[in-house]
Amino acid sequence: MRESFTGGLRSDKPVAVAWGKMQEMDDSGRLPFPDAPGLIARLAAAGRRVVLVSTGGGSEAIPHLVATPGASAVVLEGLVPYARASVDALLGGSQETYCSSRAARRLAVVGWQRACDYGATPEQAVGVAVTASLKTTQPKRGDHRIIVAVQTLDATSVAQLVLEKEARSRADEERVAAALLLDRIAATATGDDTARVAGLRPGEIVDIDVMAAPESWRDLFAARRRAVCVQTASFNGPTDLTADDESQPTEGRLIFPGSFDPLHEGHLLMARIAEEIAERPVDYELSITNVDKPMLDYVAIRGRASQFSGQRLWLTRAATFLEKLDVFPKSTFVMGADTYVRLADPRYYGGSNAAADRAVKRIAKEAAGLIVFGRARNGEFEDAAQVDVPAALKKVTYFVSQREFRCDLSSTQLRQAAR
Repeated sequence: MRESFTGGLRSDKPVAVAWGKMQEMDDSGRLPFPDAPGLIARLAAAGRRVVLVSTGGGSEAIPHLVATPGASAVVLEGLVPYARASVDALLGGSQETYCSSRAARRLAVVGWQRACDYGATPEQAVGVAVTASLKTTQPKRGDHRIIVAVQTLDATSVAQLVLEKEARSRADEERVAAALLLDRIAATATGDDTARVAGLRPGEIVDIDVMAAPESWRDLFAARRRAVCVQTASFNGPTDLTADDESQPTEGRLIFPGSFDPLHEGHLLMARIAEEIAERPVDYELSITNVDKPMLDYVAIRGRASQFSGQRLWLTRAATFLEKLDVFPKSTFVMGADTYVRLADPRYYGGSNAAADRAVKRIAKEAAGLIVFGRARNGEFEDAAQVDVPAALKKVTYFVSQREFRCDLSSTQLRQAAR
């Protein structure tokens, strides 16, 4: 669901809306924030437990809330990862973009997961994050923009606002960012996604995208299910993404795991060749969890699932290969040489050689087979048959030759080209 809202309210005096009550500008003429006691009371009544993440812009919202009596029952934590290294530490690695819907959504998921870690139930937890590109000492080539993402068990929402350049001071832009952040937090208590931010100039529009998750996705997000089969035969949008609740993982499948960010021609060719080798149709698998990164949000899941029209796609919580063996017993797995090498690498088992050896033995025993493709690495094509892995793995592996398959495309290259 996508909606757009203009933020300016017609009045002789600039005003802001907080819980249906009009507030005038403060004595300094600055944009006021929603009434903090009223906001905290509404959040408490709705049973919300919030973690806020600001990458700098909009951070004024945090002291505005935590200075309110009773706020500790609602606001569990406020984080300000200002340096890029701090953002990277939260998100498990460097980011391709830092002021984007993608970055804001990832940070909001971090907030949701941390709220759960601090004792909130999945239904109570709220992660809200703001990334912004605001006025600095040097003129910006790009837009001055604010992006606020909110993650709950029910939905992922993203609000984006482009500000008129050179129309405000940095301090005023900061307050707009904080006001939008507070407005999006308020929406989690009221269920009303209409943006109410005063002081916006003509042409400044808050664009809101809400992805409400089906029940099966919510169960997966809350770890009440391990896998969901998504049918995408007629995908035209989120309403066409329906989980097949009757279909649970069974033995003997041909599973192609991946992040598919994005799906490309190389993946499709790998799938076709694997189907010829295994003589059965391929099932794609996308894990919403990651060992060292936040979970995928619903907007990201929607985007990636939409690529598989006419295919069978499994959404799982199987971040590791051993977990995939549990979800898809006695199945054959399709992978690239880079993933294949990691199956025996102690670094992926806490640095333990013994744990890696045990994992190799289990994979060799429980997987029906591995179909491994070469891939481009550091400008050269890596032949799958030449990688160094234990003999036990090689015994259960079909190596696809470079003559049968060669593709130098990568999802990372495609994302960079798209930007």
